[in-house]
Amino acid sequence: MASTPSVLFVCVHNAGRSQMAQGFLTHLAGNAIEVRSAGTAPAAQINSAAVEAMAEVDIDITAQTPKILTPDTVQTSDVVITMGCGDTCPYFPGVDYRDWKLDDPAGLGVDAVRPIRDEIRGLIEELVAELLPDRA
Repeated sequence: MASTPSVLFVCVHNAGRSQMAQGFLTHLAGNAIEVRSAGTAPAAQINSAAVEAMAEVDIDITAQTPKILTPDTVQTSDVVITMGCGDTCPYFPGVDYRDWKLDDPAGLGVDAVRPIRDEIRGLIEELVAELLPDRA
């Protein structure tokens, strides 16, 4: 793995789960980890309930936008974390793939998104401890 590890979060619409994960990892790791997210079929905008849920924990994801997943983005990542994109995610040997089984917040209100947000936060804290052991 590079001196600055690169993590890519992938979900279908790149509007909820992957955006919250990107927000948490950027918040917790700063510049120590390169953080990206993308989707196999990006939405037009980020899920408003995800934006609201993240604002409740003082993380602003309003500037993030859904992006299309490209093979180059996957290939240049050290860790690729998928969240419900299944077989539509490209596979490259040598890339560390992990699948996080998380509910899709699409169409849900903020009350239903909070538990998803909190689960993502726990997974991100574990990831930071693994990738940046000096911070643990």
